Amino acid sequence: MKKTTLPFLLVALTGLAIAEDNVPPAGFTALFDGKQISGWFGWGTRDPHDLLALPPEQQAEYKKQSVEGGPIVNKTNAKTGKTAEEHVNAHWKVENGELVNDGKGLYLTTDKDYGDIELLVDYKMLPNGDSGIYLRGVPQVQIWDYTKEGGKWALGADKGSGGLWNNEKGSPGKDPLVLADKPFGEWNHFRILMVGSRVSVWLNEKLVVDHAILENYFDKKNHTPILPKGFIQLQTHGSEIRWKNLFVREIGSDEACKILASHGQEGYQSIFNGKDLDGWAMNDGKTPASEVVKAEDGAMKWLLHKGGTPYWNTELTDFQARVDFKLPPGGNNGLAVRYPGHGNTAYDGMCEIQVLDDNYEKVRGKIDPRQAHGSAYGMVAAARGYQHPIGEWNFEEITIKGPKIKVELNGSVILDCDLSKVDMETVMAKSKHPGKDRPSGFFGFAGHSDPVEFKNIFIKKL
Repeated sequence: MKKTTLPFLLVALTGLAIAEDNVPPAGFTALFDGKQISGWFGWGTRDPHDLLALPPEQQAEYKKQSVEGGPIVNKTNAKTGKTAEEHVNAHWKVENGELVNDGKGLYLTTDKDYGDIELLVDYKMLPNGDSGIYLRGVPQVQIWDYTKEGGKWALGADKGSGGLWNNEKGSPGKDPLVLADKPFGEWNHFRILMVGSRVSVWLNEKLVVDHAILENYFDKKNHTPILPKGFIQLQTHGSEIRWKNLFVREIGSDEACKILASHGQEGYQSIFNGKDLDGWAMNDGKTPASEVVKAEDGAMKWLLHKGGTPYWNTELTDFQARVDFKLPPGGNNGLAVRYPGHGNTAYDGMCEIQVLDDNYEKVRGKIDPRQAHGSAYGMVAAARGYQHPIGEWNFEEITIKGPKIKVELNGSVILDCDLSKVDMETVMAKSKHPGKDRPSGFFGFAGHSDPVEFKNIFIKKL
């Protein structure tokens, strides 16, 4: 797979130099204007689903009290009867164009939810501080006192700030790649790039986290992905911390796909030339693949009312596949995995990994959860809600190792399963799957008559 140079990944921080504090660079929006606290509320280390579960009027009341104070947010000590003021106005202020927190209280939290973003942040912290930036309400890009005197070397503070500290021990991104903190009294600068659950962090122009998954702190047992959209939080405790130059740029679908495709390219080969179906075969051995799909504008476009399973005519065992796809409303297709070259890949192959409009029910009616996009069809359900809007391109990577399947959609892992552990008595309609344990087969597409499009189709043998 040819390595791509992406200007948006290589922009030096000096290229985003800020001429005046709190004035955003081109393409960015200021989250703080240097004058007042506006567009924020208070929230702690708490599952964002707790807020989303409240009716709109209760959400609004909570947000109001979290800023101004009230019984919902202020804590009363059962022994002393004294109430600690937890609201934003009690612990945050604006001073000399800077957001200042005294190291206590609720975290400043954006009213707006964000998906894929580039985030710029400047901060200055006093000794003994322990702070961070929550992304989509999930902790965190770590900020802390990296000195021995700070007393947290046992927790990893000696490695510096910028890591995804709440990831599991040993996970990529938990520890920063280099120590990049400046001495106390100096301003530090973050550049954070987030696409799906994938996060890259630059601290003071040094890469400290490289395209690592931000794990879901609130559901470590089930490893569910973080929300596709959520709020940004400035977490503070331990000592005073100051913030300025808080800027965000929202990333569109096309750019998101390019960012994801630019990482881990080694070992991939293109299996579709964008011009014709050379190297592809059809499941019946008679119909040319070109009668089912056509190559146009660099994409493999499914023909309306055509079915069948065109496949790349090279047998595979363990592999990774990458593909961009675009769906029409209610669109239905699938990825054929270890397909034998005949029959129905959902049953005769290892499985069909479903390619389906996430809003399929609104267009065509009810489905079983194991039919949703990314699912091992009929056997294991994938997490939902991670597709780009209909009509826009999506990036998907699948990994097949023995009986294990992992599906990463737009930077978030939506399926991670072991088909050898599936109870066949519980599968959809108790259907037989004679191909489930196949050790090898072909990779292709399981078409269901809808004009679905695929491009940038790559395979890496494992």
